[in-house]
Order: sequence, then C-alpha cells, then structure tokens
Amino acid sequence: MDTGDSPQVAAGLYLVATPIGNLGDISRRASEILNSCNRIACEDTRISGKLLNHLGIHKPLIAYHEHNEQKIAKKLADSIEEGESIALISDAGTPTISDPGFRVVRECHRRGLRISPIPGPSAALAALSASGLPSDSFTFVGFLPPKSAARKKYLNTITSVSTSQIVFESNHRILKFLKELLEILGPNRIISVAREITKLHESIFTGRADAVVQAVQSRSQKGEFVVIIAPQTFEL
Repeated sequence: MDTGDSPQVAAGLYLVATPIGNLGDISRRASEILNSCNRIACEDTRISGKLLNHLGIHKPLIAYHEHNEQKIAKKLADSIEEGESIALISDAGTPTISDPGFRVVRECHRRGLRISPIPGPSAALAALSASGLPSDSFTFVGFLPPKSAARKKYLNTITSVSTSQIVFESNHRILKFLKELLEILGPNRIISVAREITKLHESIFTGRADAVVQAVQSRSQKGEFVVIIAPQTFEL
C-alpha cells in the first residue's frame, strides 16, 4: 500500500477497529483511514506495528495506554484542534471496549471535535453472536476483578438476572472463575465459553455449566476467553 496515494482525512479522532486474531478481518475502510490519517495512537506500538507492516502502512505511532492515558488524551485533543487527523487503535478489536481510549474520546467531546467510529471486529459481539444465548438484551461486564471474593460477589448479583452477561477472562483465571460460577449459579445454568475467536484454535462451547466447564478443562487454556452467562430461566 502506497501511503502517498491516499488523501488525508478531515481533522478528528478516528476509532478504528482492528482484527482480534485473523488479519483478514481488517476492513477496507479501516485500512484507508489508517493510511490517510496523520498519526496513529496505539496501545502497544510493537503489536500494532506488526499489523501496520502487514498492511504496508507507515505512519508515526503514539503510545496510548492505561499508564499514560490521562496525560496523552489532552495532547491528542490539542493536535486535533490544530488540524491533525488521529486514528486510535487497540491491540485487538474495538478501541475503548475494555481497552484504553474513553478519556481521549471524552476530551474531544468536551472540545466539540470530530469523532468518527470505524466499526469492525469485537470479541464480545462475535462470541455472543455464536453462543446461541439470548442477544436481544445483554450486559457487557468486561474483565472481572482478579480476587476471588470480588468475582463471587459479582456472581451472586446475577443469580436471577434476565439478560445475558458477557465477561472477559484471562487464561490464568478461567478455570477458577468457571468453578466459582458452578458453585454459585449451579450446574444447570446455561453458559457459553469462546476461546481464541477467529484464530487457528478457535473453540466455542455452549451448554449446561457443568458440561461446558468439563469441556474447557479437557483442552488447552491458552489464549483469550469470553464467557457468556444466560438468563436464569433460559433453556437450550
């Protein structure tokens, strides 16, 4: 991709969704925006650099992560006010969703600056769409606290909810969380566990909690997990 051929986009903040595993999932519009903006703010410049190299895009990168977000958000907004177009990407998926980004979006709103979402991959929505669980109404929870007591407190609050719950969990804690889920919500609760969505070793298990936990235990726990918990009264 020749970066010199793409016209520059209007000044503003562009929230560009990137692949969550399969690089083929990048949209044409996302590529065009990344190729046309002045700079790209990214969570990890090394990870984003691999994607951009794959696309043949060479733009100045700005590190934007949870440790510097407060400071960098205002600097990015300043640059946009001065006429720059800046794309914001995360390591994978849609920016600001369980990832840094909302502070710069908020700052741009405060200043009346242009904000444009470039939609695309989302692990939460991909897992929900393939789960077979109710998707007309759901709650996105994101990552749960690392401590068991806090996770159990959350599980106790959803024993009788009427919406599907979408939870992200790390490979280090997935089995602990699922055992806590079994303990509090019981073996008959319907859940879905998706691992490595869009990647080579993708797996999705939906069913009674006891059967799904057994299936997850019997396979590799490497990778990233999305757990979806059905409403209390839902049956397959």
